[in-house]
Order: sequence, then C-alpha cells, then structure tokens
Amino acid sequence: MKSTPLIMRFSATLILAASGLLASHAAMADKGIAYVTNQDAGVSVINLDTLETSRTIDIQGKAPRGLGVTADGKLLITANKENGNISVIDTATSKLVQHIEIGKNPEFVRIKGDFAFVSFEPSSKGGPPPKPGEPAAKEDDDDDDEPARIAIIDLKQGKKIREIVGGPETEGIEFSKDGKKLIITNEADNTITVHNIATGKLLKTVKTKQYGERPRGIKISPDGKTYVATLEFGNKFVVLNDKFKVLKTVDTGKGPYGIAYDRDGKHIYVATSKEKALEVYDAKTYSKVKSVTTGDRCWHFSFTPDDKQILLACGKSNEVVVFDATTLDVVKRVTDKDMPWGLVTYPKSMGSLDQPN
Repeated sequence: MKSTPLIMRFSATLILAASGLLASHAAMADKGIAYVTNQDAGVSVINLDTLETSRTIDIQGKAPRGLGVTADGKLLITANKENGNISVIDTATSKLVQHIEIGKNPEFVRIKGDFAFVSFEPSSKGGPPPKPGEPAAKEDDDDDDEPARIAIIDLKQGKKIREIVGGPETEGIEFSKDGKKLIITNEADNTITVHNIATGKLLKTVKTKQYGERPRGIKISPDGKTYVATLEFGNKFVVLNDKFKVLKTVDTGKGPYGIAYDRDGKHIYVATSKEKALEVYDAKTYSKVKSVTTGDRCWHFSFTPDDKQILLACGKSNEVVVFDATTLDVVKRVTDKDMPWGLVTYPKSMGSLDQPN
C-alpha cells in the first residue's frame, strides 16, 4: 500500500513524458505559419499545415505594407503607411507591444539581428507611380528632391536610433553577405545604391536607366556572389556581381517586382504583376524555365519553410495563391478580401521580402 503513491507518481511521469514527446513530434511536423499584410486591414495569419487563415492580428495601424519577423519568431514588424510608424507585435499573443515613429510613408521592412531597417519618404504625398515614360509628379514646397531614408530601429530598445539617406523613393532593401553593406533600389531616380551600414556612407551608385526604369525588388544569391534587381518599367531584371558591376539584363514579363532565389540558388523567381504571372529562370543561364498565371497585382511571395510550396500575395484579386514549388501547379487560393500586399513566413524562408538567417 505504501508503494501506491510512488507507482502513481511514476505513472504520471510516464504520461507527462509521453505527452511531451507527442507535443515535440507535433511541433516537428508543424509546417509553420505565414503572415500577410493587408492594406485595407491588419495582418492575416495562414496555417501552413491547413493553408487556411487561422486568425487576424490587429496591428492598430492603417495600410500596412512591408513586414518582417525576428529570427526567433517572437516579434512581427509591420510598416504602417497612413500612420508613419511601425507596429511591433508579440506573435505569441498577437498583441501590440508598441508603435515606433518612423517618418512619412514607411514601406519596406527588413530585419537583421536585433535591428529593423524600414524605408520611408519624407517628401511623399502618396498616390500611384507615374506610367512608363511619364515624369514623376512634382511636389510642393522645396522638398521635391528630398531623398528617402532607411530608419534603423533597435528592437531591444524599442526606438529609432538613426537613419541612412537613400535616393528618391527607396523601395527594396538587401544586405551584403558579410552584413556590412546595405543595398537599396531607388525608383524615382533609377538607381541602385550601396551604403555602409555602420556609417551610412554612400559607397556606390549604379544607374539603371540605360537598362530599364524604376528598380524595385532586389535579392542576393545564397552564395553572396550576385544580386538581382527588377526594373518595373523596363520589363527586365538586372544582374550584378558582388562588386556591384552590372553583368547583364534579362527580359521578363510586364511589371516585374518581387524577386527571389530558391534556397540552393538554382532558380530565380519573379512576380510580374502586369503580366499576371510568376516566372522562373535558370540562375546560371538566365533562360526562362517556366511562367504560370497568377492573380491581379501580385507583388510579393515566399516559399514555405520546407520549400515545397510558394505563396504569392495578389492585392487586386484579394487572394494568396499557393503553388506547388516543383510543378508550379496551383494548389490553393486562400481568399483574402483586404488587399494583401506582402508576406513572410516563420520559420523564415526564401522570398521576395525575407530569407533565412
């Protein structure tokens, strides 16, 4: 009789151990989640096991666009166009931790370590970009040529610590392989500029107008030896080496924006919004491998963490289109009625807005 409590405790221990083992296996089987910014709402969360929207997050901000998640997955950052700030979200609770003031028209977000890099435009008045061949709209006052800036936010301190001056209408943000340089695309003056992250110093300017206008997306190859940047009005992407010399241009469908390599660097993926297609190119020969029909105004995409699927945010058809990464067949269309802009996953994966650490 005296041994009964011991037996009971032993049995309880076995049950807890079994439960923990099951939970561990369940966690290992979990494919992760995707976060989707919606310009007319907040953030949708897609369960990648079911490919269903599992919940929404109230970011307490308007018109979120760029977004990023920290390496540990604990914080989600969104750039809120109408508020001039970012929202810092606790992903475990889906609750707002804080707003951090950035500046006018924040758009693109990249996270590196404990820092978030967010582009914003002090002189912006909003509105769509000009059509091909049209000059950029003039601004009032004397701020016509005021460049965009990259705000650097210390996420541990919860505040903006400094800025790097970009070019007019800075769009895409990328880092060099060694993490010392910031490479950005500047739509309005058709340049790609390279900056020292520590000092903010401009190191190099690559003019793209001779190849095509309005550079937007930019991505580094997994081996760090090349960069690719889309030229939206040129219907091309440009290839640069690690010294930022232009090696070649590659013709694409109309309106290329989001661009990314796959994890092993064998292929380059391009979202051509006006062509309404997702295009795949051989990363060595730059020949087009395949093109598949998407939805309307599809700008940004991401692989799933297991690299088996690709999710593409299509703002004007109000959906996230899911493709099989091998065949590029459409697996599912996840309805999203609030104009999806971009998406990232956790665990982090290859995509036009993010990549694994």
